[in-house]
Amino acid sequence: MHILFLTDNFPPEVNAPASRTFEHCREWVKAGHQVTVLTCAPNFPKGKVYEGYKNRPWQSETMEGIRVIRVWSYITANEGFAKRILDYVSYMVSAILASPFVRKPDLVIGTSPQFFTACAAYVVSRMKHVVSRMKRVPYVFELRDIWPESVKAVGAMGDSAVIRFFEKIEMFLYRKAARIVSVTESFKRTLVQRGIDGGKIDVVTNGVDASRFKLMPKDAELVEQYGLEGKFVAGYIGTHGMAHALETILEAADRLRKTGEDSFRFILLGHGARKQGLVEKAREMGLDNVIFIDSVPKEEVPRYWSLLDVSIIHLKKTPLFETVIPSKLFECMGMGIPVLHGVAGESAEIVDREGAGLVFEPEDSSELVDKLVLLKSDEQLYAHLRENCLVGANKYDRSELAGRMLNILESVHSDYHK
Repeated sequence: MHILFLTDNFPPEVNAPASRTFEHCREWVKAGHQVTVLTCAPNFPKGKVYEGYKNRPWQSETMEGIRVIRVWSYITANEGFAKRILDYVSYMVSAILASPFVRKPDLVIGTSPQFFTACAAYVVSRMKHVVSRMKRVPYVFELRDIWPESVKAVGAMGDSAVIRFFEKIEMFLYRKAARIVSVTESFKRTLVQRGIDGGKIDVVTNGVDASRFKLMPKDAELVEQYGLEGKFVAGYIGTHGMAHALETILEAADRLRKTGEDSFRFILLGHGARKQGLVEKAREMGLDNVIFIDSVPKEEVPRYWSLLDVSIIHLKKTPLFETVIPSKLFECMGMGIPVLHGVAGESAEIVDREGAGLVFEPEDSSELVDKLVLLKSDEQLYAHLRENCLVGANKYDRSELAGRMLNILESVHSDYHK
């Protein structure tokens, strides 16, 4: 089977969509399938093309057996709604124009968060059907976020004619998909409530690449570089966006600083629309216990995870985010790092069920401080959570999840070629 996968994020980018897509595609190649990824020049999150790449109409490479075709797109930093829409739309158009040069795919996958990639996947599947005349080429919608609802949830844009237009396109794409693969059960329930046939929605959660994210000692070189010897380190690793409300972590750091407690350090690693604002706010607050680190290459990420005694996962307090499962949860578990989880809903249920950490109310810095202090002082509890993380991670091994999604794709292919 030849799988054509459309995504606007792919390694060497290190965000969740890039990692999930690469790790799934790698496993499908190992299983004997041909995989072509149609993406753009790597530039996330700063909006700057990575060294060794150019933003041009066509460039091709092979990564672990995956054929990767990169097309031109309008490149901008991960900030500003209008510019990001231009980014998404330009990739959609370029992907559609490039698709005739990809020979004979058996199915096409488009992945969110935003739906323009899925829109391109639908158009490409129809084009391939027309070209092949009799042979139907199905398209699969991989649902990573309820978009554009998430745009409203973070306050980037209110309800408007534009948003309602996008919502009509969104529903069209759900209805036309041969199969929808959701990353959460909550997303599936939401779509069913909106009238989408639940029989064509499967759930394949995010997971962890166990070959990379595993128990390891703290990286001695980085401990020395950042002055972390003897410190209890809590950290957030990921996008610093409007959805993440990372001001809560700064408030927690400030509360601890004001008590005279100097044994805690906070690391915020990554980039995003709120990064500069957070750096300036920390400076204004005089937070000498907070360390900001820019995004690092994919292969370096586990070294920085190793610095953490506790991982903080946090999203803005809004009902929509009760339906999401941050992918970093599984990386924490794989590395045996207990989680302080400031996200309500389905992901909090996983943390409780697996005993992988403690849940706190989103945007409640006081409760975050209380649970930080508890984990530092209660060695028995900490060790118990750490062990639970390692055991629980086995249920979310990326290779097994990739196999589960491959079974779905093979079923779609079989149904369309009976």
